[in-house]
Formats: sequence, structure tokens, C-alpha cells
Amino acid sequence: MSNHQQTPWPELPTAAWRDTTSTLQLWTQIVGKIRLTKSPWLNHSWHVTLYVTPRGLTTSPVPDGTRTFQIDFDFIDHVLHIATSDGAHRQFALAGHSVASFYAATLAALGELGIAVGIDEMPNELPEPIRFSLDTAHASYDPDAVRRFLQILVNCDRVFKQFRTGFLGKASPVHFFWGSMDLAATRFSGRVAPKHPGGMPGLPDAVTCEAYSHEEASVGFWPGSDAYPHAAFYAYAYPSPDGYAAANIEPAGAVWNAELGEFLLDYEAVRTAADPQAALLDFCQSTYDAAADLAQWDRASLECPLGRPRVPRQIEQQP
Repeated sequence: MSNHQQTPWPELPTAAWRDTTSTLQLWTQIVGKIRLTKSPWLNHSWHVTLYVTPRGLTTSPVPDGTRTFQIDFDFIDHVLHIATSDGAHRQFALAGHSVASFYAATLAALGELGIAVGIDEMPNELPEPIRFSLDTAHASYDPDAVRRFLQILVNCDRVFKQFRTGFLGKASPVHFFWGSMDLAATRFSGRVAPKHPGGMPGLPDAVTCEAYSHEEASVGFWPGSDAYPHAAFYAYAYPSPDGYAAANIEPAGAVWNAELGEFLLDYEAVRTAADPQAALLDFCQSTYDAAADLAQWDRASLECPLGRPRVPRQIEQQP
């Protein structure tokens, strides 16, 4: 599909590509676990994530001794590409692979490049997990649906990064968590949070407690799941301040989901809005406003106007 034919915010009916979603999530877990295994720990598990590119998702450079390598999902040409800092590369087509054959092909390509890696083969954060090397049940790949998913990720990445420019405090990159298959961005108040109780399925308590070590407000997108079969934007605060669930959130259609403990805004409501980017920014800002006000963040020192190209942030003259 050429660029001028793309719908800026395409439809993504969850049921129609559910099998592809399941397969793709497991593939991203394999690649993400390779990054996890090779990378030193970074606060809040930021060392395990993938990042949006114009063509798909990437690990970014991963250390391997004195060189680095990078693994890219290309959702336009539909290939997995592995490149090293010494100029070598391998690639293979995504279509036609089960999880087991994708796992074998990825490790074989790494081996040909002289990269030795072993990962935990059990998927994370999923019910009834199957070892990667044994999973022939998940083997669906719909190129058109994946291409539309990429367009949505590119849109969300752009808007979340714009939202990021209005915050001076500690904030995460915009990054893709393969455990739950969501693109997320997080702001921090600067205060330590109460210890998280853990208990998240498929996620060690030590990882969960480290991830939620500091007070935060997060926003993100994910393509739906069995628990919520709709592509949606979400927002939550940890710890959730008193009154947060009853906050007035924009745009219309955003609702509190008590079971998940977060605000949800269906992707379809954003896609069909008169200005989808503005609607998504409203959701980001209003959910953050509620978290920051109710938890009494030091907003005056943490915030600034949204950034504009080529315009330096204005600094008030200090006395």
C-alpha cells in the first residue's frame, strides 16, 4: 500500500486479526527476551523494551562483547532483520512461521552471526503459556493487519512523544512492552512509592516491585486481549490516589475500568474523532492532570509548555 493510500488512523478490528496478534506478541517476546538477556538492568525494566521505527519495531543496539547487534521487525516488507556493528546481517520472511519455527530461525540467524544467546522459553504475562520451541499452534500472520497496526503504533509514538515534551521531570522513553504488547509512556513525581504487592501473572514479584518503585502516571496503547477485546488507550496511576477513578477525563468515551484499575478509551473513539491527535492528547493530559492533582505532585517544577520545532524552551531569569 503506498503512502498516499494509507488511512491516517486505520481500522483495527480486534477479532479479525486476533490470531495474528497472538502470534506477533509471542514473536516480540522472543526478540525482547534476547535484548533482556544481553543487556544490563535499567530502572523499571527499560532495558527490555522495543521501540517504534518508521517500518516496525526495533531492539535498538544490544551489547555483545565489544560489538553490538540490532533486531528489527519490518512490518512493511514483513521480514525480521538482524544487523551487527561489524557489518554482518541476516534476515528472513515473517510469513509462514509458527512461534517454534520463528524461534528456531532467529537463534539460527544469531548463531550464524556469532552471537550466542539463551533465553527463558516460557512466555510472560499470558495464560496457558507454551514453550517457544514447542509452540506450533500460533502460526498466523496477516500482512495487511500488521501494516495497519504499524500505522497506529507510528501515530501513537508521535503523539506520546509530543506529550512527553511538556514534562521536565523523570519520564520514560516511549517504548513497547512485549509482555503485554503495549506501547507506553510514564511520568514520575520524584517520590518513592509504596512497595507493590506483586502477584501479576507470569511476572516475577521482584520485577514488578522494581518496576513500580516510584510514584508514576502512565499512558499507553494496546491492541486488545481476551480480557478486553478492543484496541484501546489506557491510563493509570501508581499508587492510585483517592478519587482518581471518579476523575473527569477527556474526551467523551473515556471510562474507568474497575477490573483493570485504569481508564480506557477505545481506539475507535480516537480514530473517528474530528481530530484524532487532539483527542489522544486530551486523554494523555486529563489522566495525568487527575493523577498529579490528586496526589499533590509538584507540578510547577515538573511541567513546561509542549515543545515546538526549532523553538528553545523559555527559561525565566533567575534572581
